[in-house]
Amino acid sequence: MKVKIALAGNPNSGKTTLFNALTGSNQFVGNWPGVTVEKKEGRLKGHSDKADEAVLVDLPGIYSLSPYTLEEVVSRNFLIGERPDAVINIIDGTNLERNLYLTTQLTELGIPVIVAINMMDLVRKNGEMLNVERLSKDIGCKVVEISALKGEGIEQLAERAVALARSGKKTVPAHSFDGCVEHAIAHIEEAISGHVDKSMERWYAIKLFERDAKVQESLKLDAELLAHIEEDIVSCEQEMDDDSESIITGERYNYIGSMIEDCYTKRVRQQMSVSDKIDRVVTNRFLALPIFAVVMYIVYYVSVTTVGAFLTDWTNDTLFGEWILPGAQSALEQIGCSDWMVGLLVDGIVSGVGAVLGFVPQMLVLFAFLAFLESCGYMARIAFIMDRIFRKFGLSGKSFIPMLIGTGCGVPGIMASRTIENDRDRKMTIMTTTFIPCGAKLPIIALIAGALFDGAPWVAPSAYFVGIAAIICSGIMLKKTKLFAGDPAPFVMELPAYHMPTVENVLRSMWERGWSFIKKAGTIILVSTIFVWFAQSFGIEDGSFCMVEDMNNSILAGIGSAVAWIFTPLGWGDWKAAVAAITGLVAKENVVGTFGILYGFGEVAEDGAEVWGSLAGSMSAVAAYSFLVFNLLCAPCFAAMGAIMREMNNIRWFWYAIGYQTGLAYVVSLCIYQVGTLLTAGTFGIGTIAAFVLIACFIYLLVRPHKESQDLTVVRSVQGKLSA
Repeated sequence: MKVKIALAGNPNSGKTTLFNALTGSNQFVGNWPGVTVEKKEGRLKGHSDKADEAVLVDLPGIYSLSPYTLEEVVSRNFLIGERPDAVINIIDGTNLERNLYLTTQLTELGIPVIVAINMMDLVRKNGEMLNVERLSKDIGCKVVEISALKGEGIEQLAERAVALARSGKKTVPAHSFDGCVEHAIAHIEEAISGHVDKSMERWYAIKLFERDAKVQESLKLDAELLAHIEEDIVSCEQEMDDDSESIITGERYNYIGSMIEDCYTKRVRQQMSVSDKIDRVVTNRFLALPIFAVVMYIVYYVSVTTVGAFLTDWTNDTLFGEWILPGAQSALEQIGCSDWMVGLLVDGIVSGVGAVLGFVPQMLVLFAFLAFLESCGYMARIAFIMDRIFRKFGLSGKSFIPMLIGTGCGVPGIMASRTIENDRDRKMTIMTTTFIPCGAKLPIIALIAGALFDGAPWVAPSAYFVGIAAIICSGIMLKKTKLFAGDPAPFVMELPAYHMPTVENVLRSMWERGWSFIKKAGTIILVSTIFVWFAQSFGIEDGSFCMVEDMNNSILAGIGSAVAWIFTPLGWGDWKAAVAAITGLVAKENVVGTFGILYGFGEVAEDGAEVWGSLAGSMSAVAAYSFLVFNLLCAPCFAAMGAIMREMNNIRWFWYAIGYQTGLAYVVSLCIYQVGTLLTAGTFGIGTIAAFVLIACFIYLLVRPHKESQDLTVVRSVQGKLSA
């Protein structure tokens, strides 16, 4: 008998760790129907046979079933529409009060629920006690103690969940509200009887009591019945002296408080916990940002300049440069392949894709660092820290969460913006998220740092902080426009206790991100490099279309020369650099792949000697950094553009975003090159004047007062004159 079990819980409750522990490698990822929210499913270990199959569906991390975010809508629609056979509700045992709020809602759905209290090892370590039997009785469903990180209680939870799903025994909520509220809910239940499933009458009644617009819309009740229900709600609101939604929220927390008092014994702490001691330092008002800067400097330094550079050097120079490339060319020549076929396979595919894959070791090191920081709990603190900064510049701390996710790939980073309730903040976050260097931009950073700056340790970390600066400056400027004016959305986030992540979870996260990059290299980048090879190998020479001996006569040179003038003020008006930047719009990794084809694979080695020799005539060090910044800030790859289009859901807003990103990249790169050449070479011209004018405009946009503030000043002035 096949059963479907949903896994629901708050963010940072250990849901992903539990899902991985229960399913192992039996996972499949897609998107929920109609939306771009990621859908993860997996077969439970020991229950993968068709006759005994149990599928676990990992719902998005949510705090409640109220439809404020797309994640909450997706989760609620699945639970109501799909009606899984059971729900595993994972709860952070160190933060029961906040997590049990979702539990009180899940038990009202008429679906079998089993509660998994996670992090019980930390609860016991803190000297606190939880009476599971009492909690089970108070909630009205089975409760299991687990530690997803250490694998404690996992098998017992899985067996009980499968047994519960097959029993069909629906969970009946054990809690009740105040007499006045229960009276109103009972009236609503009676009014909607026959309109909804009998087992869900109470849940629908509570939602109607809260005036849930989506529930009202889905039930299609006639106006007379809704008016009758409204009378009961208003009567209760008058008696309780509060609005209906706040009444239900307050009642739930009163119930949760009584449960905790009944079954949870907290130790009277004589001293701070280890997490509290660490937080006193890493979230300190003055130390937090310097510590964050040092951490990210170390992450990028190790990933790009030291350990990652060593691995990439070996991959580029030895694996590809000495073994694969010469071996492939020799093998093809021995079997008598034509020159164009050898060129396509060796100079096009192997050189192009190989130049990109050569940077995979650096990416894996970076992804391992990021996975560790996310799993141990530090990244949650960074979101909290950045909220202080972002709020001053018109953004919520929630905006930093998509940016953290975007360090792996811009697409899920853009998609994560839907957790921001405020539409203005969400749009601004979508427009600025891709400024953070993603994994696809790391090869560009590594190439510039290693090849053109001789491995200077400041280049790679500076790329990260250029992205942060672009986000902050964009927030300041955009919030002063009518399109984005208004207060940022409130920021609420749990800060989990610090813990040492398992090696398995870190490696799994690292590999998932790395494999996504490798798959892209095998598809999009492969097609792109074939096109680049063809365009640079063929053209018109001696009056006929053929394979050209002089690359400057190629199709690619013609395309590049037609647009290269646009980038001349930025210092890299050579057609090869222009083509590389344009192919980067398909996939950012193409920038390195294109250089790999145009200059030969061996010349894209991390030591950079040959690359520097090839580019020295057309690109100075200042121009190289200008090239790097442009590719970091300009419009992202096609996949990320598609995500922007879907999330904006408006063609005009899409072009606003792409135009703003590209325009900002151009202006910043121009200023870097023109001012940089003035300082390093004493060069002064029209471009330098333009750069200083742009810098002045930029400063004005940053410091000018909000229009709202100006309007308020005018109003006060008028009021003062009237009173006089």
